[in-house]
Amino acid sequence: MCGIVGFIGSTNVKKTLLDGLKELEYRGYDSAGMAVMQSSKIDSFKAVGKLANLVAKTAPFEPKGFAVGIAHTRWATHGKPTEINAHPHQGRHSYIVHNGIIENYLPIKEELTKQGVGFLSQTDTEVIVHLYESFLTREQDAYRAFEQTIEAIEGAYAILLIDEGVQNTIFFAKKGSPLQIGDGDRGRFFASSDAPLIGICDNAIYLEDGSWGWATAETLSLFVGKTPMTAQKKPLPISQSSAQKEGFRFFMEKEIYEQSKVMSETLMSRVMASGVRLDELPEGFFDGVESLRLCACGTSYHAALAATYLFERLSRIEARAEIASEFHYRDPMLRNNELFIVISQSGETADTLEALKMAKRSGLKTLAICNVDNSSIVREADAALLTRAGIEKGVASTKAFATQTMVLWLLALFIAQKRGALDEEQMTAETNAARRSVKTLMVQPDRHEQIKRLSKRYLHGHGFFFIGRDLFYPLALEGALKLKEISYMHAEGYPAGEMKHGPIALADSKLFTIALMPHTLLREKMRSNVEELIARDTTLLAITSEHFAFADDVLQMDERSHPMLEFFEMMVAIQLLALEIAIRLGNDVDMPRNLAKSVTVE
Repeated sequence: MCGIVGFIGSTNVKKTLLDGLKELEYRGYDSAGMAVMQSSKIDSFKAVGKLANLVAKTAPFEPKGFAVGIAHTRWATHGKPTEINAHPHQGRHSYIVHNGIIENYLPIKEELTKQGVGFLSQTDTEVIVHLYESFLTREQDAYRAFEQTIEAIEGAYAILLIDEGVQNTIFFAKKGSPLQIGDGDRGRFFASSDAPLIGICDNAIYLEDGSWGWATAETLSLFVGKTPMTAQKKPLPISQSSAQKEGFRFFMEKEIYEQSKVMSETLMSRVMASGVRLDELPEGFFDGVESLRLCACGTSYHAALAATYLFERLSRIEARAEIASEFHYRDPMLRNNELFIVISQSGETADTLEALKMAKRSGLKTLAICNVDNSSIVREADAALLTRAGIEKGVASTKAFATQTMVLWLLALFIAQKRGALDEEQMTAETNAARRSVKTLMVQPDRHEQIKRLSKRYLHGHGFFFIGRDLFYPLALEGALKLKEISYMHAEGYPAGEMKHGPIALADSKLFTIALMPHTLLREKMRSNVEELIARDTTLLAITSEHFAFADDVLQMDERSHPMLEFFEMMVAIQLLALEIAIRLGNDVDMPRNLAKSVTVE
């Protein structure tokens, strides 16, 4: 997710920037950096790893008096976490920090390269600063050059830029990534979150999408498009903790609400008008691949299992999901024409890493699906696709699962392109659905309130069954796992058609069954399975877009035309259900007992 701070003032600019980054370090700790301008001279510092490394590196630097500064803590998206790829990025006389992803950076970079511009980093961010300087050369007007830069770039961004030729000024722009401005006794502040502003400013200007402009200590010029705007100030939260949680009760709740936003970043530059582009994969990567083996643990395994349905249905390629902790202790049959795919949120999952090493020793081509660049699994694999979920502080995974599933869906479509498994009309329908998933993931306040009220009726049974079929069976497994992790209540995920082969013996009024009943897949079969449970007096919560009179409770979903849109909408519902049940039971949702965020031991 990354973090940005900026400052214009006379009071210890270095300490102000470092203190601000400290409040944002949870958003990214691959690297950090700052640039400070005094008069017409800019000093810049970068360090790989946690913020402490930047603190040590800047120890001899003590700016005095009035200064302008920008700083950044990075979660790597384009380019590995190296000092060269760290922010700020520089041109000949200007420096920039940026959150987000520039979708059209490759054609801009190609054009600038033709003009003789040299690039140091692998990032999309560096393109922005060179583009600004290119416009400045033609325009001889920094303000117009910055406006043209913002008009030319596409994607999501929060940007701060300083230029040695425009003293005492910070240029800023915001689209799809948060950025706010605060005024305090010590000067003018910029940040990508409330946290660095708490205790320093009473109010903040929360920039709208499309906002851009420039600021000095005394003046603020703000535009949306070409229209000048008057800044509207709003009160800041009263504590740092609430600022980081942005008003939510728990980080897990905040992360459920963030899923729509981070999914936009997952999709950026990957979904085209009628196909999928995965620039991270080298040309010919799938040559000779005849089957897929997916290996993961926990929530990531559920994403892998869901993906097997997508690969076989869309790509027409054999796919098999494996639990990593089982896989690397048996003597599996591995074929040279298999692609071995490992999935991990942290990239440090010990069992998954061992399975990857086994596959490498056997000569298999390997691919990592991961949220952390430069993690052990990413370094070990032949290629990697980053999920771009950002920092996930809640131990029970939410947005990591959503983005893993999306990346795997895109991979299935990418392979389908290579194999000619889908015609143009089918591919367009799939990519359109992938784009619509962003809105599907938005939490509807009325539905959340309904789930909050329903949760009080699901506290005192003797267990839960989450049931589904096809794609919705792995989602049922994930729903049961979420509930187990944070409520400590017994829950199982089951294929709905398997209930009559034994588990239905447990059915009574104190058995809670959560039925995932999509409209687009096996509707009548699922209805029949649910009616078998109703006949045994189970207490049933149906999650469906259709009327279902026999359920004790119904969570009414919107009618969707694609199974994956129903999948993501139901996913949000079961995450919220687990959250609200756990909160009613008085549990610490973010730090459930006995669990850790990254399982780095067997």
